[in-house]
Amino acid sequence: MRSQSIQAALHLLRAVSRGLRHLAVGLLALVILFEEWGWEPLQRALRWLSRIPVMRQIEAATAQLPPGAALTVLLLPTLGLLPVKLLALWLIGTGQGLAGLVVIVVAKLFGTAVLAWLFALTQPALMRMPWFAAGYRRWYAWKESVLAWVRASWAWRTGRAVKIAVKRSLRRWVR
Repeated sequence: MRSQSIQAALHLLRAVSRGLRHLAVGLLALVILFEEWGWEPLQRALRWLSRIPVMRQIEAATAQLPPGAALTVLLLPTLGLLPVKLLALWLIGTGQGLAGLVVIVVAKLFGTAVLAWLFALTQPALMRMPWFAAGYRRWYAWKESVLAWVRASWAWRTGRAVKIAVKRSLRRWVR
């Protein structure tokens, strides 16, 4: 009887572990999809900064940084957004959930835009660090496999089909 209880507990533990793993991969897939969706458009949105002469100088100087300094510059926005995220938590904790959520979303959009912009400037220097280059290649391969998995899912294919149908309908309606 005791061995059956242990086996049942192990079976339950495995099932919960699989469920948590799928949940974690699903949540990570959502984050990756946001980054994938937002990375390029947000990076393009910040390109207008290049029209400002002092920003052109900052971009040129950033692009010339040695690898260690480039990594430091890339990590600075993360530290800069920490107080904003704490503000969002405080707002949520004081019953202003919507305001906190808005702060988090705006910070995420702004942070992603700045990170994409800085990464484009610092990537050549960062890739000269062997550990960074190896980690980036592994991350990129893993990210692509997660995106392929998401894109092959029923929900993604259905969403794309609906999006295409809505676009066609809107085009016909506009004409």
